[in-house]
Amino acid sequence: MDKQKFAFNKTNFILLAAGMAIIIIGFLLMTGPGSTEGYFEPDIFSTRRIVVAPLVSLFGFVFMIYGILRKPKN
Repeated sequence: MDKQKFAFNKTNFILLAAGMAIIIIGFLLMTGPGSTEGYFEPDIFSTRRIVVAPLVSLFGFVFMIYGILRKPKN
């Protein structure tokens, strides 16, 4: 089978999988207990949930874009 027929090679798929894993990690970092009507949870404003997790997710999306745009070497 001719390898030129595929738009992505093995490295592209590895980069896409790594990007997806980073995005999932970012979304998992955003999880936590929520506030209810009777109890206020101050953890909803933690640095991990409002700064670190979105940046990790953004990095994962950028990584996936790189994985898509990367041109396979011949």
